[in-house]
Amino acid sequence: MTLQPGTMRLACMFSSVLLFGAAGLLLFISLQDPTELAPQQVPGIKFNIRPQQPRNAFPQGSSQDGDSTVPTEKGPRDSSSRAPGGLHLPVPGQHQPLPERGARLRLRQRRRRLLIKRMTGAAAVAANGSGGTAVRPGAGTLDGRRAGLQRSQRERKRLMQEACAKYRASSSRRAVTPRHVSRIFVEDRHRVLYCEVPKAGCSNWKRVLMVLAGLASSAADIQHNTVHYGGALRRLDTFDRQGILHRLGTYTKMLFVREPFERLVSAFRDKFEHPNSYYHPVFGKAILARYRANASREALRTGAGVRFPEFVQYLLDVHRPVGMDIHWDHVSRLCSPCLIDYDFVGKFESMEDDANFFLSLIRAPRNLTFPSFKDRHSQEARTTARIARQYFAQLSALQRQRAYDFYYMDYLMFNYSKPFADLY
Repeated sequence: MTLQPGTMRLACMFSSVLLFGAAGLLLFISLQDPTELAPQQVPGIKFNIRPQQPRNAFPQGSSQDGDSTVPTEKGPRDSSSRAPGGLHLPVPGQHQPLPERGARLRLRQRRRRLLIKRMTGAAAVAANGSGGTAVRPGAGTLDGRRAGLQRSQRERKRLMQEACAKYRASSSRRAVTPRHVSRIFVEDRHRVLYCEVPKAGCSNWKRVLMVLAGLASSAADIQHNTVHYGGALRRLDTFDRQGILHRLGTYTKMLFVREPFERLVSAFRDKFEHPNSYYHPVFGKAILARYRANASREALRTGAGVRFPEFVQYLLDVHRPVGMDIHWDHVSRLCSPCLIDYDFVGKFESMEDDANFFLSLIRAPRNLTFPSFKDRHSQEARTTARIARQYFAQLSALQRQRAYDFYYMDYLMFNYSKPFADLY
């Protein structure tokens, strides 16, 4: 069969188009940057394209993301809520050598990951915790105050973890037991765990938890006895082991602390300077019998009238006539922060800002704010640094030093300065 001249011309033209197209495709692929062919990361999808770095490039107690960690029994965390770390940025003005092709590839990949983390961070607050709590809707771009509160949280967690790594190295290898979580209260609706530290706003925090749980419409309506003796809130140690570990791994864990000497004076004023049907007969009588020479029969009968130096003598005595109490026990023992990785560490001294910031992180109702009222001895001034110094002025320099040593881990972990210049 003989092809017509027109048909042959069409076949030649078609072959030429195919050849030119194939050549153009090969040229495009050869010129394409390999990084553009790598899979793109998007929120919620993880690709393992992390550049390898030597182990000694990270400080002790840090993960390869640059986050300080204390190993605990926890569930997986949402990596999108963690702040980027471990980046080595060039020093301005310093000559930087041109990177090799492989280094350029790793640098571009690292920048891409950083960009993605920033994009996700604009929509969610990096709570550094297992819950990955987000900013309540409509918050928009973080303002200066919110950014400052976030920085404070990162710094508080870093200092706490460093203190644990230095002084409580064995804690990370211990298993969590019901005793370690006996002071932690559970609010399941908003997935919150709160470790109770007495004399650091715990009554009002329990009120807030009750409102969050739907047990009350307003914190102001809840009486003191209902808060502490009503049994409305469940403790974490009442769950089985699986329930405990599940909540530790998935809920937002928080605690609030207070300057240790102020907290101690606040507890003394509350329990020993006012009528009390428990602390006077249980603690007061034992303290007076042990540390007051020639105590009157009336004092020994009622346990009333304990003086602050006598109370401190009891506190520092290794052979105490009566046991420790949660109102003046160490925070490090009440909440086990070296064993439990808390997501949020608030301070009594900045309660309003810290508390309301936390409520925004857990998406609490907008009309719920932290209550500021003082429901016990409301006519009496709150314990301040000035009042605490007046009480500690009754002690000798040696007693103040021993009291500081007693609370040293709390001072160190929560970054409180020495309350007296002569302390070492």
